[in-house]
Amino acid sequence: MWSSRSHGQRIAALTVIGTAIVLPLVVFVLGPHMPPGKGTPVASSQVTDNTVLLVVMTPFTMFILAYLAYALVVFRAPKGEEIVDGAPMRGHFKSQVAWLATTTAAVLFLAIFGTTELLADNGAGGGGGPNPVAKPSGAVFPVQVIAQQWEFTYRYPTYGGVETATLVLPAGRQIAFHVTSLDAIHSFWAYQLGVKADANPGVDNVAYVRTKNPSTFQIRCAELCGLWHGYMSDTGRVVSAADFATWIAARRRQFAPSMKYLPKYAPSYAPDPTFRAG
Repeated sequence: MWSSRSHGQRIAALTVIGTAIVLPLVVFVLGPHMPPGKGTPVASSQVTDNTVLLVVMTPFTMFILAYLAYALVVFRAPKGEEIVDGAPMRGHFKSQVAWLATTTAAVLFLAIFGTTELLADNGAGGGGGPNPVAKPSGAVFPVQVIAQQWEFTYRYPTYGGVETATLVLPAGRQIAFHVTSLDAIHSFWAYQLGVKADANPGVDNVAYVRTKNPSTFQIRCAELCGLWHGYMSDTGRVVSAADFATWIAARRRQFAPSMKYLPKYAPSYAPDPTFRAG
């Protein structure tokens, strides 16, 4: 019979071999294709973060799989032999300490790494409430995202507060999304931009992102908000500065007759549209 020490050595060896095989695949094959892509610096940072998370968890996953496979092969009952319970075990101090130490170190590393990444990205992407702890330097281009059952509308305060049903952003600009809702709780999720911010009634939830090259991106509501939640989607566009200037000028002309009836731009609105903040 093998001793418990030899079992442990074999499982450790299987774990090391499995990690050595899988880790390069995680870093060089899976990592570059992790969501949400590299449409913005924030999205690229999220790809890196997801890859780091997988790298840290790979050895633990391989240990669990190696232990399971080893137990299924080595500790199975021979064919025809009655299945009985094994000898009762009451802890193993060294293995318990090793497990607690390694998992604690992994959790602390991820906590420190994640906090550093959030601050390094100037709070971008996740929605930092009305007063984000970290803000990007330089000028920002504000866009208000107004959610309601079951659609998003977008206001451009620097262009007279014109409100459109389509989100179009200029390339190469730092965008400040001011996300709010008129009724239920929604969530503004611009997937390829790496932006996801809750839309709460009467709350101005700010999320930052810097656009890159012209592209399209998908918008979804990521919070169950009622019967047609699954259809609350849109396709946004990042366009060149010249194309954006042409587009926004056309929208201002198109909506000029109704602009006088729109309330003045406000970072948030009351849930009842009849009591919007002016």
